[in-house]
Formats: sequence, C-alpha cells, structure tokens
Amino acid sequence: MDERDGKHQDAAQPEFRPYHHPAAGWGAAKSVTEFLVREREFMNGPRAVMKMNHENGGFDCPGCAWPDDTKGLHLDICENGIKHVTWEMTRKRVDREFFAAHTVGELSEWSDFDLEDQGRLTEPMRYDPENDHYVPISWADAFALVGRTLQELDSPDQAAFYTSGRLGNEATFLYQLMAREFGTNNLPDCSNMCHEASGRALQASLGTGKGTVDLKDWEMTDALFILGVNAASNAPRMLTALAEAYRRDAQIVHINPLVEAASTRTIIPHEFARMAAFRPTRTGTLNLQPRIGGDMALIRGMAKAVLDEQKVDPKALDVEFIERHTAGFAEYRALCEATSWDEIERQSGVGRSEILAAARVYCEADRSIVSWCLGVTQHEHGVDTVREIVNLLLLRGNLGREGAGPSPVRGHSNVQGNRTCGIDHRPDGAFLQRLAEVCDIDPPRAHGLDTVGTVEAMHRGDVKVFVGMGGNFALAAPDTPYTFAALRECRLTVHVSTKLNRSHLVHGRQALILPCLGRTEKDQQRGGLQATSVEDSMSMVHLSVGMKRPASPDLLSEPAIIAGMARAALPGSNTPWEKYVEDYDRIRDTMSQVLDGFEDFNRRVRLPLGFRLRQPARELVFHTPSGRAEFSAAALPDVVPAAGTLALGTMRSHDQWNTTIYSDNDRYRGIKNLRTLIFMNADDMRDRGIGRLDDVDITSTARDGSTRTLRRYKAIPYDIPRGCAAGYMPEMNVLCAIGDYSTQSDQPLMKHVKITVQPSAITG
Repeated sequence: MDERDGKHQDAAQPEFRPYHHPAAGWGAAKSVTEFLVREREFMNGPRAVMKMNHENGGFDCPGCAWPDDTKGLHLDICENGIKHVTWEMTRKRVDREFFAAHTVGELSEWSDFDLEDQGRLTEPMRYDPENDHYVPISWADAFALVGRTLQELDSPDQAAFYTSGRLGNEATFLYQLMAREFGTNNLPDCSNMCHEASGRALQASLGTGKGTVDLKDWEMTDALFILGVNAASNAPRMLTALAEAYRRDAQIVHINPLVEAASTRTIIPHEFARMAAFRPTRTGTLNLQPRIGGDMALIRGMAKAVLDEQKVDPKALDVEFIERHTAGFAEYRALCEATSWDEIERQSGVGRSEILAAARVYCEADRSIVSWCLGVTQHEHGVDTVREIVNLLLLRGNLGREGAGPSPVRGHSNVQGNRTCGIDHRPDGAFLQRLAEVCDIDPPRAHGLDTVGTVEAMHRGDVKVFVGMGGNFALAAPDTPYTFAALRECRLTVHVSTKLNRSHLVHGRQALILPCLGRTEKDQQRGGLQATSVEDSMSMVHLSVGMKRPASPDLLSEPAIIAGMARAALPGSNTPWEKYVEDYDRIRDTMSQVLDGFEDFNRRVRLPLGFRLRQPARELVFHTPSGRAEFSAAALPDVVPAAGTLALGTMRSHDQWNTTIYSDNDRYRGIKNLRTLIFMNADDMRDRGIGRLDDVDITSTARDGSTRTLRRYKAIPYDIPRGCAAGYMPEMNVLCAIGDYSTQSDQPLMKHVKITVQPSAITG
C-alpha cells in the first residue's frame, strides 16, 4: 500500500462557494490584474498582450493549442494565456547563489508552487551528490557529460528522449533526428498521456491522426457537440467561438459529468460594450451529464436514434455518402439495433429522453462538429469512444464539407506539432525512409517506448538515461512514487527547462538542469533573430518570434541545446548541427524534404496566419485498408462502478496549467485556498456519512489488486452524477497505478480510477 497525507498546511482556511457567474468577463480581468500585481509585471505583461498570437512579428501563446483568430482580432488572448506568459517573464531568478543556499533535500520539502515561483533558471547546473547541491557547470562540460554517458550505454535503447508540448517544430525535428541517429525510437511524449487515443482512433477510422476541421468550420457549423472538456480553463479562447455560435443560432450541446462554467454563459473581455454593460452570452443550449466513461454509450444512443429516425424520415441518414465513402455500415447498424435502450441508459447514466433531445439537435442540423478532450480519451475504451464519435458523424455525412467533422481539442501549444514533426515512438515506415534518404542516417525501425513503457523500463534498470525537453515529467506521469523511484534508478537525468520544478529534485545518480529560452524571448543566433514555428490543434502552422531580452545571457535556445547534446553524443555525425542552429531556415529546408505537407516550408510559413497542413480525410481521401472511412463495431464497455466504489477522474483547476500551479484557487468551481480535495455527489457523501469539507481518505485499487491511499482530503459536494468523483492532478496521479493503462492506447487511466472514499481515519 502506498499512502500520502494531504494535510492542509496553508494558513488560509479552505472555502467553497458554488460559482454562478459568467465565464471570463470581469472575473478574468480581476484575476489577471491581481496576477500582474503579484508578479510586478506592470509593463511587460500588457506589452506581451499586444504581441501574443499576432501574425506580424508576434509570439505564439505558450499555453493552449487553440487556433489564432482568422478575422484579424487584436486581442486574441485569454486569462490563462496572460498568466502563462507573465509567469515566464518573471523578474525572479534561480541562480548559483540560490542553489548554493538550498540542498536538494531541503527543496524537496517545498511545494510545487514555491519551486516554480522562485523564478527563471539562469545557467546550467549539475547535481553534486557529495553535498546534495546543484552546482554550476559550463555548457561545454554539460554537453560532454551527456555525450559521454550516452556513448557508454550498452545499447541506444537504454536512453529515452521525452518531450512535453512546448518544443517548437524546428527543435522537435532536431530532437527526433538526434534520437534516431543515436539509434533509438524511445521518444515518449505528453501525447502518450492525453490524446494518443484520438490519434489511433482517427487513424483507424479515417486514415489521419488529426481532426479535420478548422476555425472557419466552427464559425459555419449548425451544431457543436463538446465532450469531456472544461473549455473555460483548458482552451479559454474557445469561449469566443461558443458565444459567436450561440448568437448566430447554432445549437451547442455540452456532454460532461460536471457542468462547467464554459457550458453556461460568458462575457468575452474584448467585447468592450458587453463587458461595460455586464451582458453575458450563453455558451450552451443543452447540457448532458454522463457518468465517467459513459460517453460511448451516450453517442451510441444518439446513433441508434438517428437510425430509428430514418424509418420515418429517409433524409435522417446520408445514404449516398455512406454508400460512396464508407465501409462497415451494415455491421454497425446491426450493432446499434442490438444495443438496448436499457443498456444505453445504464452505461451512459443519462435518460433516454435526454439522449433523444441531443439526437434531435443532431438530426436537425445540416452541419455538425463533434469536439472532445481528455474526458473522452483517458479511459480503457478511449479509442472505441472516439471511433464511435466518428461513426455518428459518418451517419449524416458530416465529413469533407465546411462546418462539419471531428475536432479534438489539444492541450499544450505545440503538442500536435511535436507528433507531426517526428516525436513518435511508433514511427511510420515511409517517414523513416525519407528521413534516411534526406538526412543520410540509418534510423531504427523497431518501435520504441512510450511514457508508461519508459517509466517501467527505468524502474527495471533497462533505461539508464532520461532526457526531458520541457515539462515536469515526475509529476505529470502516473503512479507518482513508482515514477520517482524509476527516475532515481537512472545513471543520468537531463531536464531542459525554464523554471525549477519537481523533476529536478527527483533525479538520477547524475543530473543536469539545462536552462533554455522561453517562447517570449528573443532568439539571436549567428544568422540573426530566429523564428520558430508551431502547429495548433486545427493543423495551422505559423511562426513565433520572441519579444523580450532573455532572462540570462547564459540561456540557450532549444535547438542549440539539442545540437550541443547531439554533437557530443555523435562525434562522427555528418548532420550539420552547427549550421542548423545558425539559421533555422536551414532546418525548415530539411523538414520540407522529409515531412508530408511541409513543402516550400520557409515561404508558406511566412504567409499571414501561416498555412494549413493538408488533411486527406477532409477531401474524402481515406488512407485506410479499404480506402474508405471505416465504421467501427465495438461492444459497449461496462463502466458502472461496483457497489461501494466510485469512478474518479483527475483534472486541472482553473488557476493551473498542466503541472504549473498559479494558486490554490479554482474560481469556476468556487474553491479558495485548497487543492487537496475531492468533488463528490451529495448523495454519495451522505451514504458514507461525509459532510461538506470533511476530511476523507481516498483509496484506489489497481488491476493487480494493489492499493494507494490519499489521506485527509476535503470532500466537496458538487453537481456530478452518482458513482462519480473528481479531483486535481498532479496531486491525485498517485492513485493511478503504472499498470493501469488502456490496452487500446497505452494511456494511463487518469479519468477512470476505481476508488473508495471514507471519513478520514486521522483527525487533528
């Protein structure tokens, strides 16, 4: 058994007051103002606002991957984006004096907020085990240490090269090139923990791993179905699209166990007249609350209703589209007919009348978009659920035309670009062949390790070097104690970062912290000021140019750090690493020869708003075995919790971005001064003798029967279906065992943890 105590150490008392106000609006303005004051960024903060997400010399928001506005909006920003940028631009510094004053053991007792709040890293640091301090090291010696340790490995597969979604496309391409020239496809990434199911499902159904719609489609659609996403926090700029859709009479159906703020009303801050008049706009026309994991059954119910509707209205189905462009329809129809409404209601947790209401919206809309996020993917059956979404779209031909199609909502700003540009532990053979021909290397063909596989391999001692480009791997991964132990088994851990975080303190026998430029900072190389490119969640590729002087003269860009490690690890390499770093246009020229859709890269990326990568499925070209869009015919999973247990989904608070915690508040859920909590249905609380804000113990049971316990968490009554509960990551990642991952996508089951909850055994 693993146990963690969530005792509350803050002096401020926890508060819970249900939130009933519009999303964004004056609440967001007040929060941003307070944040700028706290960070003392009265000049740079507002200046960054005027440069972020602008097509002419601006930088891309390092937060979410929502597309930039297509109408020339000059305030295409959000509360969380401003916080993220301000957090990066802080004047605070973590320098050699800071590390000399604090041992790693001492820092390990600090909160995650306090670690990042110390400010920007300023120079490379090496862990000294004799005195438990990080000490300065030159860039040359740091690269030499990386190169020497990699060369001493018995096999290239004893190294793993991880990336979060913050890397630009050029650095991404160099990173995967380094790993593959070194000889491994061990390229785990954050997609392995969030949208892997989406990619695999869309690839199987449509022959593409991405959504097919763009922002203009959102502006034209008749109906939007939003599943498993808290847009007000995770993709706040979506609020603009939702408000505009409502004002043009589009139907907006939100499907989520929790009714989130983004599904009710909003005041868009750049709509000044509405802000001044406190005039909100609705952002939804129907809310459905399935049980955790019940989305697939709900979508199956909608499909069943569409098929039933065809019996009285032949136009309910797009028969011509189905016959010309799909395969497997007869089997799917038979499956829907064989699935009873009793089973659909039981598994979805939603009544038949509500499902029929959603189906009616779908049938009456000429064009529909279905959008989803991690609430759909982080389940055992995540791939089947996304494929079920595609099934529903195919029934009415909602593909290959404007205003219609699948639209996954990616989280981090360039996570989709990372995968496009080669960060993939299961690379396509055609891509490897082009890489070999253009870059004159012999890349490995065998699949590498994903995130879960990497943690398990480190734990066994099979992976001895871990390199992390951005992110906070130790906290982002599941089964926190197991992941910590795995990292400590490494011979060397290397983290390329902008700020101090937990992963720097959970290190191998040797460890390096390599500080890099942030997205907001100027990247000056021998060839002049450099721009990097990113890809948003709707396949638009555009340039980003920093505006601010770097936090330290000793920072290097990510391409420069990658090139330095590569040259040290591959001394005989013919790859022109130094020339690539001098001028990123040279990287883009090579990328244009290797990557599909990047032809004429340097010219096209400099067009206003950049360019959109071609999506064959959008043009009704399907790279599937049948050459058609494939219906799937998977049985509904049993997601009903056993008696006495609950299904737990982890999520972010509003004042948080991934593992970065800005405060212990969650405005949209009415929480102040508290993160160690669990949201529960009031009846489930009453059945267990639990009152509002009572201390509870939460125990998860893994597939292998092992248990993990969090103690003294506060119980919060919330509007969530019976049998369901929710709480914050990364604190609750400890409850998800390393072996509890989807057999379909290999993703950790962060949104479907089996738990029991009881009044705390520890008091006081």
